[in-house]
Amino acid sequence: MIKVINARYLGDFKVALNFSDGMEGTFDGRVLLERSGSLLEPLRSESYFQRLFIDAGALCWPNGLELSPARLYETCRTLVTA
Repeated sequence: MIKVINARYLGDFKVALNFSDGMEGTFDGRVLLERSGSLLEPLRSESYFQRLFIDAGALCWPNGLELSPARLYETCRTLVTA
C-alpha cells in the first residue's frame, strides 16, 4: 500500500510529495480547486492550503479533507512519465 511520507508546500498551490516506494512528484492543487464543494472552499485561500499535513499516509487539511495516497501517486506518476 502506497503512502505519502513527506509533503512540502512549494508555493502557487503546488506540493512536493515523497511516497513510501521512493517515488517523488508534485501535486498541483489548482486542479483540485477547479472542482466545487464545501471542503474545498477553505483551500482557495493559499494560507489555508499551506496548512496541509500527512495523516495515515494521506494528504490532509484541518477541515477534514483527505486526498487518497493512491490517487495522488497515480497523478504524480502520470506527470513524471508524460
